[in-house]
Amino acid sequence: MIQSFIELGLEEEYLKAVEKLGYTQPTPIQVETIPLMLSGRDVLAQSQTGTGKTAAFMLPILQRLGQGNGTPRALVLAPTRELAKQVADATEGFARVSGSKVLAVYGGQSYEVQIRGLNRGVDVLVGTPGRLLDFIRQGRLDLSQVEMLVLDEADEMLEMGFIEDVETIFAELPETRQTALFSATLPEPIKKLAEKYLTDPARVSINPKQVTVAQTEQRFYRVREETKLAALSCLLETDEVSSALIFVRTKARAQDLADELMRRGFSADSLHGDLNQARRELVLNRFRKASVTLLVATDVAARGLDINDVSHVFNYDMPQDAEDYVHRIGRTGRAGKKGIAITLLTPRERSRMNQIQAYTRQPVTEMQLPGAAEVQQKRDERLIEQVSGQLLAGVNHTERQLLENLRMNGFNSDEVAVGLIRLLRANSGEVPIKELLEATSAGDWKTQTNAKQNANPVTGKANKANGKEKMPSFVEPGMVRLWMSLGNRSGLRPGDIVGAIAGETGIPGNAIGEITIQPNYSLVDVMEKHVQSVLKHSKRSYRIKGKPVQIRLDDQRVG
Repeated sequence: MIQSFIELGLEEEYLKAVEKLGYTQPTPIQVETIPLMLSGRDVLAQSQTGTGKTAAFMLPILQRLGQGNGTPRALVLAPTRELAKQVADATEGFARVSGSKVLAVYGGQSYEVQIRGLNRGVDVLVGTPGRLLDFIRQGRLDLSQVEMLVLDEADEMLEMGFIEDVETIFAELPETRQTALFSATLPEPIKKLAEKYLTDPARVSINPKQVTVAQTEQRFYRVREETKLAALSCLLETDEVSSALIFVRTKARAQDLADELMRRGFSADSLHGDLNQARRELVLNRFRKASVTLLVATDVAARGLDINDVSHVFNYDMPQDAEDYVHRIGRTGRAGKKGIAITLLTPRERSRMNQIQAYTRQPVTEMQLPGAAEVQQKRDERLIEQVSGQLLAGVNHTERQLLENLRMNGFNSDEVAVGLIRLLRANSGEVPIKELLEATSAGDWKTQTNAKQNANPVTGKANKANGKEKMPSFVEPGMVRLWMSLGNRSGLRPGDIVGAIAGETGIPGNAIGEITIQPNYSLVDVMEKHVQSVLKHSKRSYRIKGKPVQIRLDDQRVG
């Protein structure tokens, strides 16, 4: 078994660079991939996030390129600006050996800065599809000399709707080139993409049968939608949470949840697509430095993040599919450390949890939420720890005088201590335990559908189907569920729905929430204030994949 980088065929200067950067032993993906790419083979690699992929493809790229000439000869496509920046930053350390110039181009940074970088000359270009296409269309980027291409996190490209953009970029490249495709999962569209653009690729697969990290403990708790916040608060108070990523569905939900957690006394911030690059990097740095303990994020915002030492991942909202679940919980349990992944499961999501367990081939253990006694015990332990720390610091003259004054007023030491404990608790900002206890009373899920939940948020009338009252899945407060006349038999994807609605109406993407695609129809949640605009445009404008689409309130759907 290969134990060192020397055995992989790297030249001495790159071995020194690897050693200087603190790499001691190659990871499995590096062992498999580096010799193949050094030989010039195309590579199709399946490997999870955090396995050392960047060095696996970048070291052989730089060695094969040799001395750069300022023209892009290697191109790396990344789905998010965070991943593009991460790859470029990691490459800088290796590129000093040959003097190759590395540049990352992505949305969120000014065009002028990136144009100046292109004008100075680039050997290795790392970019997101949208910004690369902008520069190509403006005539500012020539990719005709590219010899090596890497498509990183290809399944994320697919999920985010970038595959058509990727193929447009491929058309700008020479047909004769070396291509490597890296993906955590290999859904059918990615396999077809590989068949179309890779030539006799070598297949590399790292731990394909176990797609989740062995060190990660996976649990779920049964909750109702309206008790999620209380359930999360209970768990944050009783688990030993040193740092946590909390995943939610929408941008607005990320911000709202972070604000509410801060109101409850937790150290929290949010990460979502509405943040500019400077604010985004500030939030990430605060989280990395442990100035913030909890980071509430959407899936898109969290992709490609370089964050270590995350003790917990919370699925506050369930992911859309099993692959997203794998990506989420892969943020914890890294580098041999134990991680904990917790999912808050509502009634309508039972089948999705079954799909996740079938996909990962690992059980997710059902647990009971902590009760009043456990929460109170943890609060008492924290209080004792805080008071003990103060007592160890000693007592000064002023404090002794205050204590003497209290004694002169007729209070003994025990009474003074009790009074101060009450003051500490009153000013702690802790939510009353009785409010938290509502989270532990999820009970029989079947009892949760009441008249209020069964009413349509717009009409106030009960939903009907075939003249009978139907029991819809829970709709997030402030959202309205709409029905669309196309489903996955028409090849419909979530990105198609978001693009069609946002493109025609001009409403922001964060106004669109849960999307469920069925064979012949789809359901989409839209913020209540935008519903009439969506319905008005539905009379004439919507076309997806060349087909006209009807949209109406879900309570009008028949069948």
